[in-house]
Amino acid sequence: MEGQKTSLFDWVYKYGTVAVIALVVLYFSLTNPYFFTYDNLKDILRSISIVTFVAIGVTFSLIVGGFDLSVGSTVSLTTVTAASMMVWYEQGPFLTLVVPIVLSLLVGLVNAFLVVKIRIPDLLATLAMLYIVNGVHMTYSKGYSIYANMPMQDGTTAPGKFQEWFLWLGQGEWFSVPVPVILTFLLVAITHVYLTYTKQGRMLYMTGGNLEAARLSGIPVNRYRTLAYVLSALFAGLGGMLLAARIGTGQVSSGSSMLMDAVAAAFVGFSVFGVGKPNVFGTFVGAILIGVLLNGMTMLNLPYYAYDIIKGVVLALALAVTYYQVRRKRKA
Repeated sequence: MEGQKTSLFDWVYKYGTVAVIALVVLYFSLTNPYFFTYDNLKDILRSISIVTFVAIGVTFSLIVGGFDLSVGSTVSLTTVTAASMMVWYEQGPFLTLVVPIVLSLLVGLVNAFLVVKIRIPDLLATLAMLYIVNGVHMTYSKGYSIYANMPMQDGTTAPGKFQEWFLWLGQGEWFSVPVPVILTFLLVAITHVYLTYTKQGRMLYMTGGNLEAARLSGIPVNRYRTLAYVLSALFAGLGGMLLAARIGTGQVSSGSSMLMDAVAAAFVGFSVFGVGKPNVFGTFVGAILIGVLLNGMTMLNLPYYAYDIIKGVVLALALAVTYYQVRRKRKA
């Protein structure tokens, strides 16, 4: 009997997330004939593209044994900055892309400095950065969302607008496939190969697996921890730019809701196929699960304020299964 329970749990641990996605898709398909259509599935993948970018950033911080709480505010910062480059300053592609990326890299470097050099616990350091970056982007935008023809403080209207090439990144399609979906698949593939088949990827995992052992074996652990926080902020920043391109405005605090979704996706990914550690493919599957749930609940006209309950339950279950499996392995 004990062996059967163990085998059942192992199966749930390895395939539970994929099975849940299949069951949820089946349920919503039976309750709403429009759910399992190409257009709706396309909308689901488009909706999770931004969350996947941010969640992959969180995954990098988890790989080295850290945790980045500032990704949501970084999304807001780059969303507002990219919008202002076009709407306020009428800049072209170069500055519209480079300035937000540089700012996100700066956030990552400050996070790394606080965690790696000053040795503040990662949760506290990145929580402080969350508030700092939120304050910076709210001060910069003066608390207003940025959009074409918006009124300026001097009584005039904003001279610029969102440019077509930028909107295409968030709203365009290529052979009937949304551009954000293509970018997401490319990002997942590239980061998966990087983490799985390159020396740097393996070093990141070794750093997070046992910091002291990695240090004693000659791995420059501080360098790899710094790299992880910089990449975490970079992917959050790219997600913020993609968000601005998708909605066509620079909404203040737009990234605040991204944090919970990204964290949930990253932790759900731990248990996908029983990997038991942060991984990009699992994170992507976790984002799909959350996207399917939110889309299905929307089509069933459930109240929006119930969504956080569902996301919280999914996160709690994923954490419970993952850490129970970790304890089992330690006992074994």
